[in-house]
Amino acid sequence: MKDLVLIGLTAMAFSLTAMASETAPAELVEELTQFCQEVAEEEGTKGKPEDEFVLECVNGELEAEGYAKVSSLD
Repeated sequence: MKDLVLIGLTAMAFSLTAMASETAPAELVEELTQFCQEVAEEEGTKGKPEDEFVLECVNGELEAEGYAKVSSLD
């Protein structure tokens, strides 16, 4: 029984590790920031401050690519 629990815990650990996102390269973040700024200029920010809109846009694109979110674009 202990072996079964140990196997289950090990499988969960590997699963969580596989789900962890890696940090995106700086060049990609810069490209996405520029893209999202252009979207904000062309389509508007849906009432949000531009900085907030761009950060959410960048994070959405990063997540779609399998990367971890960023906390700021500084």
